[in-house]
Amino acid sequence: MDPKEGTEHLVALKVMRLTKPALVSPKIVTCDFKDLPGNILNNYLKDDATAVVQMETLAAGQFLLLPQSFGNIYLGETFSCYVCVHNETNQPVQSVSIKTDLQTSSQKIPFAVQQHQSPVMLDTDETLGEVIHHEVKDLGIHVLVCEVTYMSQYNTLASFRKFFKFEVVKPLDVKTKFYNAESDEVFLETQVQNITSGPIVLEQVSLESSQQFSVKSLNEDTSGNSVFGDVTLLQPQESCQYLYCLTAKENISRDIKLLVAAKNVGKLDIVWRSNLGEKGRLQTSQLQRMTPDYGDIRVTYEELPNKVPVDSPFVFKCKLVNASERTLDLILKLRSLQESSLIWCGISNRRLGPLEAGGVVEISLTALPINTGLHSITGISLVDLFLNRTYDYDDLASIYVY
Repeated sequence: MDPKEGTEHLVALKVMRLTKPALVSPKIVTCDFKDLPGNILNNYLKDDATAVVQMETLAAGQFLLLPQSFGNIYLGETFSCYVCVHNETNQPVQSVSIKTDLQTSSQKIPFAVQQHQSPVMLDTDETLGEVIHHEVKDLGIHVLVCEVTYMSQYNTLASFRKFFKFEVVKPLDVKTKFYNAESDEVFLETQVQNITSGPIVLEQVSLESSQQFSVKSLNEDTSGNSVFGDVTLLQPQESCQYLYCLTAKENISRDIKLLVAAKNVGKLDIVWRSNLGEKGRLQTSQLQRMTPDYGDIRVTYEELPNKVPVDSPFVFKCKLVNASERTLDLILKLRSLQESSLIWCGISNRRLGPLEAGGVVEISLTALPINTGLHSITGISLVDLFLNRTYDYDDLASIYVY
């Protein structure tokens, strides 16, 4: 049963958070004895616990400072606390047990603190205690509920509960950007910002790709060493950017419908250490990209030289993909525009034949450059005979003419 307000119990319950000390440096503020403050500041330094005797005006190093408050609890860290019951009477207390739960906004987590063990007897001044470790995975308000049950002096079962409320906050701010390349590669740019109250060291920032993509990290040099150095230290509000390249699996890249439907790219897994090596881990939800709109027909170049000499024809290959839901009957037209520096060589109004939905056809084209410089490949048109619709491609690629 729950005790009435004001009831005195034979045992006392205490909950203490376990955390490592922090590093602190002495604050040196001094002046000459002839100045207005006189020796007030110097006497204050002599009384400071962090000052070194006869070297009060020198910052000799850092000291360990025991926690002065409950402190912040960040998502992904391990919350540790010590729960104990103490017998404050002058007689033994029978059948003492502790039951502890952690309640979040979405679930209730029971802890194995004596609830799966037999009740014990506490002699005078004895303590029953247990250490709890829990990896925090939810943001917001958490309530630690501790219930103590014991046998009262009237041989009746007595119990009481205490609630300890704390809030879990975000340690990192993660921002992502996606870039869809013409080669069907997806580039993911990730910015990780430290929004804690102290410095942290990023130990690992990796991308676990989904089953639809394979991932390559672009954050290492040719020797495999990190471009950020051996240690990635972030002060509060500082950020670091990472880049990844994702390539669709072969069975997906061959099918335009599967490629468009492939939106889930994977999850970011971030591991960091703070204070005196305390470890934290954060995993994002499934990241989704915005797939490009290819329209009815997707045209890309497969083989194209980087540079060609002027007045010398060159050949390049294009790939046509039917991205619509119907069969297309296409005619290829080559238009030599008046302002263009490229003249098409070959047959225009060439029929490519029926192209089924998702079908692929490759064509070879020949062009003659007449001016030097960097020029765009323009003047390619496809005509759909069924709907009498024309698709123009006037910026397919660029080529350098020397």
